[in-house]
Amino acid sequence: MQTMVSVDSDCGVLTLDITVTENNIENDAKRILQHIRPSWNQDDMRFKVFTDGITNKLLGCYQKGDFDNMILVRVNGEGSEMIIDRDAEHQTFQILAAANCAPPLHCMFNNGIAYGFFPGLPLDEESVRVPKIQRLIAEEIVRYHSACKKCDGKQAHTRSQYRDRMQHWINITPTHFDDPVKQEIFEKEIPSRDELQKELSEIVDNLESLNMKIVFSHNDLLLKNIIYNKKEETVHFIDYEYAFYNYEAYDIGDHFAEYAGMDEVNYDLYPSKEEQLPWLRHYLESKAKSEGKLKFEITDKDVEKLYVQTNKCACAAHFYWGVWALLQAEHSVIDFDYVRYAGIRLAEYFRRKKEFFPLTA
Repeated sequence: MQTMVSVDSDCGVLTLDITVTENNIENDAKRILQHIRPSWNQDDMRFKVFTDGITNKLLGCYQKGDFDNMILVRVNGEGSEMIIDRDAEHQTFQILAAANCAPPLHCMFNNGIAYGFFPGLPLDEESVRVPKIQRLIAEEIVRYHSACKKCDGKQAHTRSQYRDRMQHWINITPTHFDDPVKQEIFEKEIPSRDELQKELSEIVDNLESLNMKIVFSHNDLLLKNIIYNKKEETVHFIDYEYAFYNYEAYDIGDHFAEYAGMDEVNYDLYPSKEEQLPWLRHYLESKAKSEGKLKFEITDKDVEKLYVQTNKCACAAHFYWGVWALLQAEHSVIDFDYVRYAGIRLAEYFRRKKEFFPLTA
């Protein structure tokens, strides 16, 4: 069967008329590889299913004995187009790849993309606390923000897109689940749309009052999205589908909130102020260097200001992922308890906002 092949006019990426199905994923992946890796011997192809993702399904494809040159075939999660702008993601991917902040995007197909692989290991709850790795993460956030100043081809935004994204999501959150277990959790733990709207207004008012710089943000720096290469002493961020213009401290706050992990969420692992301050100071030092400042002094007041911004943004991130999980609960076919996760994230938002919203600097 002949496959229709074209090049996307917006981002110049090969586009294949192929739909990857879950029950035939390896054979469908081979059809894609015929176009982007025609020299590969099919008898030597090996496949690895990655099971950590909670939005999409991911298959690694590589030649026997050459794991580091893997091609990743990502199948978009069912219904994910309701919450993710795939065209914007593809353009972002290209700009990040040009800045060596993302692997190359090899092609798009009907329900996903194929792209390169960053060798290394994803972080976990222990490795993320290693000071050397923490410094690398701070430096990579600075590099990411500076690489994406004009990701949408327009002038840099002067306002965060957080409110608009959240408003859209709240408007389409489910109001009922047919599954009785989901419905019971929903009734006990999930606020109404009106309550969510009220909280969104309070979050935005808090963040707007801080007058933070707006940068193009990753917005999804959970531990599994940070790849550490011990040999090269580097970290790279993966998965760019939730990227948009946001408050500068948001990526840091979102990342700190993810110290708790995903499988067994433990918010006692959230970094203390004593642990955060050296991290934040190194971030500010790295930022000053990236801006070409030859002489600079990071004061305690500078670090305290970023601490306040970061932890308020962490609250916003809890709210963001709580609402996101509600949408996933209605549409995703991935085996994950999204409704319970929504309740966990929203409960942590309410708990932490009592602690962090009153902070001033």
